[in-house]
Amino acid sequence: MTLIIFLGVLIASILLGLPVSFALLLSSMALMLHMDLFSADILSQALIGGVDSFTLLAIPFFLIAGEVMATGGLSERIVRLANTFVGHRKGGLGYVAIFTSILLAGLSGSAVADAAALVSILYPMMKNAKYPEGSSIGLLASGGIIAPVIPPSIPLILIGVAGGISIKNLFIGGIVPGLLMGMTLVFMWGFIVRKENLDVEKKATFSEKMAALKDGIWALFLPIIILGGIRFGIFTPTEAAVVAAVYAILVSSFIYKELNFKRLYYVLGRAGRSTAMVMFLVGCAMVAAWLITVAQLPQQLAEILAPMIDSPRLLMAVIMLLVFLVGMVMDLSPTILILVPLLMPIVKMAGIDPVYFGLMFVINTSIGLITPPVGTVLNVVCGVSRVSISTSVKGILPFIGAYVALLILFIVFPSIITVPMKFIIG
Repeated sequence: MTLIIFLGVLIASILLGLPVSFALLLSSMALMLHMDLFSADILSQALIGGVDSFTLLAIPFFLIAGEVMATGGLSERIVRLANTFVGHRKGGLGYVAIFTSILLAGLSGSAVADAAALVSILYPMMKNAKYPEGSSIGLLASGGIIAPVIPPSIPLILIGVAGGISIKNLFIGGIVPGLLMGMTLVFMWGFIVRKENLDVEKKATFSEKMAALKDGIWALFLPIIILGGIRFGIFTPTEAAVVAAVYAILVSSFIYKELNFKRLYYVLGRAGRSTAMVMFLVGCAMVAAWLITVAQLPQQLAEILAPMIDSPRLLMAVIMLLVFLVGMVMDLSPTILILVPLLMPIVKMAGIDPVYFGLMFVINTSIGLITPPVGTVLNVVCGVSRVSISTSVKGILPFIGAYVALLILFIVFPSIITVPMKFIIG
């Protein structure tokens, strides 16, 4: 009964158009009333306590780093670097988009920011070169969703907090699946453009490549500093966020000289607003997570899924199907904060590696960012490019299919993720 009340109020609130954070708060209050636990003091303390976490301090600093990257010239230099090295191939701008999306993922950790940057810079070039419109938009959107998987990643931080998973291990574990997502796009794009009559750019000379590398090297150092520092224990993921923000500001201000005080004020304002929204959502979700534990909702769900607990792969397949369906109609962060506290006890009972589960969850919900009807990234790229939704959906379907095939591969062969992760961690 408690599970029905919680989910019923949550779904009804979302269908009525309430923001997810308020829907979570309302469903939590309904659960407290049902269990005769309602108290405004307890509710407010749980809300504040939900965001009282040292780990969550990483979010505002990574948001600042991402905003600085977009404003301070780092994104443009990464695109120029990618174009110099791979732009000469047939469909070269598509490969530039893939290469750039992987590099940007190691800088910002935001799918929306990366996709918007890719579209604003590369789509006009692809349009002028007469690339297929729908496929171009599909590729740019699909490249943007690599960002939540490759560190630094705000969704990985959220799932680490919500599920009690090591964020360091999530960051390190996200490298291989993120790169495999990029390889998947390479194969799919090559298949799409094989019969297209596209102009091929002149191959860059060695001196041009070295000049682009010299200009972009400071941007490339950012992911190296973050991952190297975390891997070798120099700083924690939270401290890495501070280092990333300070480094991005210094490079943009004093080396590239594209970030002045006026722009910095704008960047800090945008990052502050984004942080406030994320933190309020996290606080409401942590109230719900606490009540989910008190009401023993995971145990009730475990009884439903009991026949599959002895078969981890089957259980993962069912969970991933559930997450995929939810991700089609709900944004990434709320999906993580609602479902992870509910599913994590069951995952542990089945003996599934929590880090593997966390990475699979983020990959799955990232795909939801480009699936109609709600896909946030899909809507962003359509808005920036001014391409119709219908054209974009037709172009993006092959890439969604390729990502789903990769997800199934990870379910059948978990070692693709777990073995490299354990090797890197040592």
